[in-house]
Amino acid sequence: MTTTATSDMRVGIVGAGWIAEKAAITLKGLKGATALAIGSRSKEKAEAFANTWGLPRAYGSYSELIDDPDVDLVYVATPHSHHYNVTREAILKGKPCLVEKAFMANHAQSQAIVRLARERKVFLAEAIWTRYQPVVPLIRTMIAEGRIGEPRLITATLGYSMGDKPRIMRADLCGGALLDLGVYAINFVSMFCDAPFVDITSQCVKSATGMDLTNAITITLANGVLANVQSSASCVGDNIGVIAGTEGNIIIDNINNPQTVTLNGPDRTFVSKVAVPRQITGYEYQFVACKEAMAEGLLEPPQMPLDETLRIMRVMDGLRQKWGVHYPMDDMEYE
Repeated sequence: MTTTATSDMRVGIVGAGWIAEKAAITLKGLKGATALAIGSRSKEKAEAFANTWGLPRAYGSYSELIDDPDVDLVYVATPHSHHYNVTREAILKGKPCLVEKAFMANHAQSQAIVRLARERKVFLAEAIWTRYQPVVPLIRTMIAEGRIGEPRLITATLGYSMGDKPRIMRADLCGGALLDLGVYAINFVSMFCDAPFVDITSQCVKSATGMDLTNAITITLANGVLANVQSSASCVGDNIGVIAGTEGNIIIDNINNPQTVTLNGPDRTFVSKVAVPRQITGYEYQFVACKEAMAEGLLEPPQMPLDETLRIMRVMDGLRQKWGVHYPMDDMEYE
């Protein structure tokens, strides 16, 4: 089937964890797209997921889902450590893919997958949901209109107390706060400031297993903006983002899923507050973006170009190298 603007986009979900559950909830309430199938490494787990969320098809392997001719889009919801192989298999079989953030374990994997998708002319996108939300163009317009004057400082924090979850503590699962949470903070800077990064300094506190638990990153941009961002898997952060300019500031209540945007003028005087539209989960916008892009014959969504995904993966590689946070995947070569 060729996905069009009017037909339902049938999604196959790979992985049966909580992110997959959130996708199933989203698709259940979304017009124009539906969750057709779930693929897990366990047939029993796949069937339980399908029964819980009302999916008509359950597969006991990722390959079976990829081979389903009725699946229009493969949504890769496995841990970062398992993105590469399943995405590669899907692309080799001509299946469009929406891959959860962080896109891959590292830049080398990301570059190989993007190269393959472009060679095969197969649609590919990173599922970093904040990039697709309608609040993004709203904030960009406020900045472009000069509502805060010239931006000079960006700050952002994202923190969750995640305990000793294996995907955070284990190198083989690409653990640490950076790929799970810090990726949002770095994207927050990039979403609202188009200038290149010219210098990055950072610090991190690591777990006994060598994974970054809390990090602080300072980014200098080519246009003179300075960004200070933090992420942590070991504390409850305020999760607030601020874009400060010469004439005011914009405060975003939650960089992970903004609900309100507050505009302040000189001397922090309140100007206005905007609430975002009611959501299903906030994930819906990435599925809509994929459907629209595919209907237009595009091979990637304009909201998150693949070159931007590659750039941020390279930044995160550099940070991990500085911190001494190493994954087994970093020692491998990719086609």
